[in-house]
Amino acid sequence: MPDVPPGPEPLPDTFAVFPLSGALLLPKGKLPLNIFEPRYLAMTEDALAAGRLFGMIQPDPASPRLAHGPGLHRVGCLGRISSFSETDDGRYLITLSGISRFRIAEELEMRRGYRRVRAELAPYAADLDTAEPPPLPRAALLQALRGYFHAHGYSANWEAIETMADAALVATLAMACPFTPAEKQALLEAPTETERAAALLALLEIDTHAAGTAPAPRPS
Repeated sequence: MPDVPPGPEPLPDTFAVFPLSGALLLPKGKLPLNIFEPRYLAMTEDALAAGRLFGMIQPDPASPRLAHGPGLHRVGCLGRISSFSETDDGRYLITLSGISRFRIAEELEMRRGYRRVRAELAPYAADLDTAEPPPLPRAALLQALRGYFHAHGYSANWEAIETMADAALVATLAMACPFTPAEKQALLEAPTETERAAALLALLEIDTHAAGTAPAPRPS
């Protein structure tokens, strides 16, 4: 009987979390981070020594503040450190690659100054699906993005943007555009990629309209 190759390592249900307002990590997305606080330097070192995993989560301004820090939203995203370098002044420059969303079941005792949780990942099993998602409204997203960038005076590498796969395009735009923390949380909690794309499209169009600028015409 031939050997069966091992499957992927199961994801842990306890891990560190990095609370950071306005920072959005999505499954299959990549988030660059500049780590400099001692507690998060310690968290990064511990993650590198054990699976390279920790979660990103936003503080929740509607939750009461706790003795050890702000209240947290219940949903975040678990990521794996996919690149790492250390600067001369002792900072860590890392890239965190999104794996799966999670829901906090309970907060655990802190370790070396950073926060830890026990989390439920089963409700987000679809985040681990490697199959291609259904087609997303790519043309509408690109048109809305041009209007949004035009309204705010942003420049972009359109050649790179237009070659992105649909799922990568949605994840990258949702993470990179300067939406409010509440809007970013809504994008994270969208049940499916199709619904996230629709929410992203709505945010781009609403913000462009609020800026008082009509969408930029599609290049010929």
